[in-house]
This record gives sequence, structure tokens and C-alpha cells, in this order.
Amino acid sequence: MLVLPAELTHEQAGACCRMLTQGLRSQPGTSVVADAGALAHFDSSALAVLLECRREAMSRGKTFAVARLPERLRELAALYGVAELLPAAP
Repeated sequence: MLVLPAELTHEQAGACCRMLTQGLRSQPGTSVVADAGALAHFDSSALAVLLECRREAMSRGKTFAVARLPERLRELAALYGVAELLPAAP
């Protein structure tokens, strides 16, 4: 499972994305879950990071889902029209 940090804004997005995609590459199995439950301070960059993780997972033939997505981030995803790209983890 990939775990997002408590703070994820434009400032941290690049480093966070690199860290998460590196972790994703080392995960076995056919599915990837990103846990967003720790996110407390974020901006739309968090969506960009999640979408990049999704792209990386899909390019490796894996499914991608997000656990514990904060409501405010879920609302941003809907506003930007990308909510369906970030399904909730079962």
C-alpha cells in the first residue's frame, strides 16, 4: 500500500510523486492502493500525484484505487472531472 503524507501541496508534490511511484514499482501483485487517510493539508497537487500514481500503475498492468480519500479532496476530484479515475478501495 502506498501511503500519502499529512501535507501534500505544490511544494511537496514532485518529491512525493517520485517516492510513491518508486514504491509502486516495487509492489508485487496486480493492484495498487493509495492510502490518503493521513492527508490533512493539501491542494489540487494531491490529485495530480494520485493521477500520476494511477498512470504508473496502469502502465504496469495494475489496477489502482484510493483508500480513505478526504471529503474535500473527493469534492475537488469531482469538480475537476477526475473522480471516476480515483475509485475507492474495497
